[in-house]
Amino acid sequence: MPTTWRCGRFLFDFSKRKRPIVMGILNATPDSFSDGGKFRSAKDAIAMAEIMIATGVDLIDIGGESTRPGAEPVSLQEELDRVLPVIEGLKGCGVPLSIDTYKAETMRQALRAGVDCVNDIWALRQEGAIDVVLESPHCGIVLMHMQRDPLTMQFNPEYQNVLAEVMQFLEERANLLISKGVDFNRIAFDPGFGFGKSLEHNIEMLAKFYFFSEAGFPVLAGISRKSMLGKITGKEADQRLAPSISAAIMAADRGARIIRVHDVPETIDALKLWEAVNT
Repeated sequence: MPTTWRCGRFLFDFSKRKRPIVMGILNATPDSFSDGGKFRSAKDAIAMAEIMIATGVDLIDIGGESTRPGAEPVSLQEELDRVLPVIEGLKGCGVPLSIDTYKAETMRQALRAGVDCVNDIWALRQEGAIDVVLESPHCGIVLMHMQRDPLTMQFNPEYQNVLAEVMQFLEERANLLISKGVDFNRIAFDPGFGFGKSLEHNIEMLAKFYFFSEAGFPVLAGISRKSMLGKITGKEADQRLAPSISAAIMAADRGARIIRVHDVPETIDALKLWEAVNT
């Protein structure tokens, strides 16, 4: 298992912490599946981030474009207008910031504005994205697996072996970055729950989540409020707190180093208990 993860101005040392990093989701969008429109103004988003910080969040993930199934893309300028004021308001908050985007120019401007990590659903496959992380030699990088694209990813996703195919993709992307000079300890994996996976694929990935740690990179679990939880429980997105926390604990038990969540205080409390009994 990796002992550190470089995230821009910050270094997470896993040898000194048992509890996974809690990445709080901050959507500056009108149409995200769970909280779209809730933090449309920069002022509202910053206020929400301040609550996360007060309750112990480790990393804040700022997004300006919904990537829910079927989501339509937004223009570069619209995305920048949504995220840059939030970054500007939070860059001195004492907590690392991540930009959730696949657009190279959004990455570049967000990094210049003060973010510490690039979280990319396309795993840096869009034009110019790799160049951006090469220009910023210390930023953290989260590589996510997605089958097809947000518009079509949930149309009958198929795999011969979902674990092996997801892992192969992530390792290939990481090896490409390393071959270009990216330090090993900047890279994290996200197997991409709900991004081109059926309910059965998602359940298998969670049940065998430890498999993704075998390549030696920290692995992110992003399951919070997702449709797989709704299909199992019958609950709407804003009623999925209990299954989201349960999934976070299951992922932690299976080696997750980073857990991306909407409900920061509740998840941190649950993980504190998990940490106490696993010390």
